[in-house]
Amino acid sequence: MKKVLIILLVAFVMIQFFQIDKTNPTNNDGMDFIKIKNTPEPIAKIIRSSCYDCHSNETEYPAYSYIQPFGWLVKDHIDEGRKEMNFSTFATYEPKRQAHKLEEAAEYVEQKKMPLESYTLGHPDAKLTDDQRRQLVDYFRKVQKQIQQANAL
Repeated sequence: MKKVLIILLVAFVMIQFFQIDKTNPTNNDGMDFIKIKNTPEPIAKIIRSSCYDCHSNETEYPAYSYIQPFGWLVKDHIDEGRKEMNFSTFATYEPKRQAHKLEEAAEYVEQKKMPLESYTLGHPDAKLTDDQRRQLVDYFRKVQKQIQQANAL
């Protein structure tokens, strides 16, 4: 038993040498959702606190991301979040994709699938009240309709 614990401890120490890359991609405000859509500050604040860590190039890595294997999980989650929707590069999406992503975002927020409960446990400021959820859903749908009307989608 003692040998197994020593092996596990050595393995745990060794994996600490394999840190994740915490460098965020360069940001261009001209492509950022909040900037290009002139998002009202109260809504922008909600989006920044509840969405941007995983769905933008403005990730603030938590202290536990320096401990492996947690860091690997965090990095995988961020990479997946950015792949699904990246608010920092929103302007690069075709209008049809923009509208679709906002439709999905509204549904996920409304159905309480976002932000993830596992995320809000470590980031209590990201937890949304029912009123904040409603505000986000309404805003995402409003912008979605504006995009669709402007591009006759």
